[in-house]
Amino acid sequence: MRPLFLFFSAWLLISCSAKEPLYNTQTYVFGTLVDISIYGETDERAQAVSNAIIQEYQHLHQRLHAWKPSELSAVNQAFTQGEAITVKADIAQMLSDVTRLSTQSNGTFNPAIGQLIKLWGFQNDTFTPHQVDAKAIDSLISKNPRMTDLVIKGNQIHSVNSAVQLDLGGYAKGYALDLGLAYLKQQHIQHALINIGGNIIALGQHGNQAWRVGIQHPRQPNAIATVALASGWAIGTSGDYQRYFYLDGKRYCHIIDPKTGYPVQGMQSVTVLIPPKKQAGVLSDVASKPIFIAPANERLAQAKAMDVPHFLIITSNTDIQVSEAMQQKLTWLDHKAEKIAKVVRFE
Repeated sequence: MRPLFLFFSAWLLISCSAKEPLYNTQTYVFGTLVDISIYGETDERAQAVSNAIIQEYQHLHQRLHAWKPSELSAVNQAFTQGEAITVKADIAQMLSDVTRLSTQSNGTFNPAIGQLIKLWGFQNDTFTPHQVDAKAIDSLISKNPRMTDLVIKGNQIHSVNSAVQLDLGGYAKGYALDLGLAYLKQQHIQHALINIGGNIIALGQHGNQAWRVGIQHPRQPNAIATVALASGWAIGTSGDYQRYFYLDGKRYCHIIDPKTGYPVQGMQSVTVLIPPKKQAGVLSDVASKPIFIAPANERLAQAKAMDVPHFLIITSNTDIQVSEAMQQKLTWLDHKAEKIAKVVRFE
């Protein structure tokens, strides 16, 4: 996935001073752009640390690939065959964590629906319009694959439901953010920003001010607002505007409702802001999805279930809802959007 955020910090601040100690590197991992900025270090030091993080990301991507040979695809094959499989400890921990988060969302966040994602054509590098067999969707839905179908005992895993096929695309980027932040701290880096396809986490600050990022407008090539991202904070967006295709004039995005088997309609984007805590990166990736998927009358309940008081919701009819906590963090750039935004109380 390409970046869901306009990344202002690097290009704005680099343009201010050629001597500023800001090192920036970009590469392509997890099917999206990875951007790492390190402030206050020599280029040599920053390059070495950035390269180490990127290598770890590439390795993680290879291990968790959903449709090419990988450790995760081996797990899926074992599930299909009704067999148990022994995995590495970190994979077992990831799947336990994903199961916990799925349960927390009442199953709305459901990485067990890999077969549905494949059926809709989103386990590919490109997305082309195509008809999907409604009977095939109904059949998969009737099998009800869930993360709670997994049985994890130590490093051994099996599924009581052969329809479970894991796709961690909605989790891996956030997990990688937390890995990157931990490595930066281990290397005694004081100030950095990691952006993985719009999921962003901050360390320290940029010079004498917080890192500032822009939230992409879902239908325009500019930012709708900016946020000052203090150290340890993370931000992420789920949107319908990067991975999608049109068929018969209708947009089908990659975010699928596990209850219906169909891509979510009526939503453009959900942005969440996560304060410093354990797994802030993971939550920046995961927590926006159940809010995006939930029907209108359940979105606030999902935000509460995921313990996310900072959120910005934009629906397809350009109805905008922003929580009180998020409103206090935003600097609006689109003043038309600001005027129509409805402030929602999070209680």
